[in-house]
Formats: sequence, structure tokens, C-alpha cells
Amino acid sequence: MIKSLQDTITLHNGVEMPMFGLGVWQVEDGNEVIHAVKSAIQAGYKSIDTAAIYRNEVGVGAAIRESGIAREDLFITTKVWNAHQGYETTLDALDKSLQKLDLDYVDLYLIHWPVADKYNDTWRALEKIYRDGKARAIGVCNFHVHHLENLLEEAEIVPMVNQIELHPLLSQLEIREYCEAKGIKVEAYSPLGSGKLLKHPTLQTIASKHNKTIAQIILRWDLQQSIITIPKSIHEQRIIENADIFDFELSAEDMRIINALNANERFGANPDNFNF
Repeated sequence: MIKSLQDTITLHNGVEMPMFGLGVWQVEDGNEVIHAVKSAIQAGYKSIDTAAIYRNEVGVGAAIRESGIAREDLFITTKVWNAHQGYETTLDALDKSLQKLDLDYVDLYLIHWPVADKYNDTWRALEKIYRDGKARAIGVCNFHVHHLENLLEEAEIVPMVNQIELHPLLSQLEIREYCEAKGIKVEAYSPLGSGKLLKHPTLQTIASKHNKTIAQIILRWDLQQSIITIPKSIHEQRIIENADIFDFELSAEDMRIINALNANERFGANPDNFNF
């Protein structure tokens, strides 16, 4: 059972990845992202998740430098954007991200979306990036089972992580079971349903019982299922509060009630018909 913010999960290549981290989607570059990342690191977070398309890698890098924490004690994720997918363009995209982050390597490099006719070439580039030591682990985002099946027909390395939209209204059981069978760890983005679950009456009942917030209940639900989770916030108090989930445990009945909320409802794009 997860006992602290520093607890990790072992990826299939032996790399230890923190189970809990900070996402910085839609966080403005400069002071806003620097403050958020430094607040998280000061609160004990080790994992920071950014992406080229977030356009805040420069600020994330600045926050890492200013944090005073040794690089090897942090776990930094970034992603190749759709427009840059393909073999050579992906290699170039990572170099640009490393330059912006002011890092020699990232801990996890991900394909952001399964761009048809490109993601297999992109994956070959990620395999080279991994072998060259520019990423300690590689993976994908937003891949359905059929995307992974297609990828694995040609891949030499199985992805270590699949980062997907996952929350109580979208529990993603099929892809979770497939990933578990293949040794791929699942990571939840938008774990709070982009904030849309924070007034859910069923979740509020469970939160009141434990004297916790709805956000804390959802994030605890993730961890008790061994799902890596990266809630986003720019507010220091919320960043600290989100991580205050190691002093209680959801009961089997709590888990059953939350699991029953699944409605296959997405707040983001569907990986089968995104257009960007």
C-alpha cells in the first residue's frame, strides 16, 4: 500500500516512477508555472509532467534549477506533439524540449496522441532516444487497445507507461486490463475530471465520511488501484492539499461505490477521432 508522496511504482525496465506528481497542462510559462512547480517540490513532490505543446518547458526547467533539489531526485516527463511526430522530427523535438528544460535527459518521454500513420515511426525514434540515454523510460498517451496492438506488432520495446484520461466517470477498465497484461503502467491525467467532479454528490458523501475533500478521495482511489496520478493545480495550498492523502484508506465499499460511477464519459478528446 502506498504510504507517502515519495512512494514509487517499478516500470518494466526497473525504473522507479513516483505514483503521484504534478501536471502543468494549461499552466502559463514564466512565474505561474515556476511557482507551481517549486511549490510542489517544496511540498515533497518528485514527479513533474509537462509537454512540448504546453509551452511551459522553459519555466519548468527554471523551477527545477531554483528548487535546490538534485536532478536525480526528480522525475520529469515531457511529450512529443502531434505536428512533430515521425522519426527524424521526433528526435529533433526531444532535443528542443531538453534545451528548453535545460536538462541532459528526461525520466519519461511520451507520444502525446496516436497520430495515424505516424506513431510507429515516432515510437522507433523513442526507442533510439531510450537506447541513447536521453530518456530513462518511454511510453505513450491516449492509446486505446487497438493502437497498442498495432504498435506492438513492430515495436522492439514495450511502452513502460500509457497516460490516459481516467477518473471515476471514465474508469477505462478495458485498457487498464490490457496494459496490466503487457506490463504497461497506467497513468491518469485529468484525474479530477478537469474539475467537473469536485461537486459530485456521491463523492461528497464519501469525502464527508473521511473528513477529506472530493479531490483527495479521487486521488486516493487512483493510488489504491496502483494508478499513477498527476493532478494539476497552480495554487500552493491546493497542491499541498492534493497530496494529503496518506493518512486514510478507502474501504472496499467506498471503492465499490466509486467504481460504480463509471459512465464512459470523457471531458477531453477521444483518441479515435481527435483532430489536432
